[in-house]
Amino acid sequence: MMFERGRVELLLANAVAERGAGHLTLIDPDSQSPSEAGTMARAAQQGGTDAIMVGGSVGAAGILLHETVRVIKEKTDLPVILFPSSVAGLCENADAVFFMSLLNSRSPAYIVENQALGAPLILRYGLEPIPMAYIIIEPGGTVGFVGDARLIPRRKPELAAAYALAAKFMGMRMVYLEAGSGADSPVPANMVALVKKLLGDVLLIVGGGVRSGSAAAELVAAGADLIVTGTGVEKSQDVTSFVSELTKSIRR
Repeated sequence: MMFERGRVELLLANAVAERGAGHLTLIDPDSQSPSEAGTMARAAQQGGTDAIMVGGSVGAAGILLHETVRVIKEKTDLPVILFPSSVAGLCENADAVFFMSLLNSRSPAYIVENQALGAPLILRYGLEPIPMAYIIIEPGGTVGFVGDARLIPRRKPELAAAYALAAKFMGMRMVYLEAGSGADSPVPANMVALVKKLLGDVLLIVGGGVRSGSAAAELVAAGADLIVTGTGVEKSQDVTSFVSELTKSIRR
């Protein structure tokens, strides 16, 4: 029997059900100090983000990861969701973890091996696992290279849809389409629309290259349930205003 949804997963689902779409702020511990990360998270909360994702790079591990999560939880009352690049991206003081499989990776390490190594730690730490399929769309960026992904061509939405449908049939409750950190443009709207049509109630997360409220609104109109921004937040001179522009644009 499939385990029930936990508190954080229900919070995200309720945000989508009540407001039409949700927003996640991704903070990479390797990009700034824990103190700066906490300030960034607090500003994002003031802008209306629904949760903080922590991770995303191979450097997001160990004491740096633990301290970043600790300070974010001190500065905000938002749920902290780990976004690990490997088993090293786990720590016991977060609330939940995206328990994800990079479906279009060539390497078993990113499809199932890290997951098998990490599962006992997640159980021991008491983290809430949120089952999610991770699918990398070109250009893919660093995550595509590190994850050894066979990038889904932007002009082939049917390939992304096939992977997403496989994820649904395997019982995953979220699918994340990722264009890569700092991508020139987001995942194409027609790809988002086709994927969401097949996913139905499975939540669709879209990230990478989302730099404006209008871009976020277009993705939500196409079918995205949750929008992730990371690089845009890191580079913003006014995080609260930037996140507020995004959240206001995607909520009904």
